[in-house]
Amino acid sequence: MPWSAHGPIGCYDAAVLIDALEDLWNTILDVTSLFVIPDWGSVIGLLPILIFLGVVGPLITFTILGTALYLIRKPRIKVDYEEGARRAELDEQGQPIYPPGLPHCRRDALIYTSGTARCDVCRDPLTVICPMCGVGREADIDTCGNCGLVLKIDTRAVAVRRGRPKPGGAAVA
Repeated sequence: MPWSAHGPIGCYDAAVLIDALEDLWNTILDVTSLFVIPDWGSVIGLLPILIFLGVVGPLITFTILGTALYLIRKPRIKVDYEEGARRAELDEQGQPIYPPGLPHCRRDALIYTSGTARCDVCRDPLTVICPMCGVGREADIDTCGNCGLVLKIDTRAVAVRRGRPKPGGAAVA
């Protein structure tokens, strides 16, 4: 084995190399101990926040997602929007059927939206059937003279009525 001033060449270089590797390993352990071994006092201080994020946070998230999913997928009623007057439906004898609470013209058999007072065709005052007692009165009068029901309806631009099934319906299928 060759010799140098410090002893055998292979031994000296191996000792220096081992010391360098031990110093490197100690440095790596010191750096990782900062991340791996936490300060337990600060971890306990973060515990309420961690519980909130781990328990309450998902509950709030699922509640919001469930509500949004319901609002997107909820069943909706199909409606037809009607503006202005419409023809009254006829019964078996051919007489018009007027719904209670809506102004109508008996001469033209037209049903108007709430808040209308005169017929657009003949300019006659419209009448209303009281929903409580069934007595007719003019649409301008707010209170029923028979039962005292106050039927004051503000003007609105659009009346909404349930949509009808398509012609043929389920019987066709």
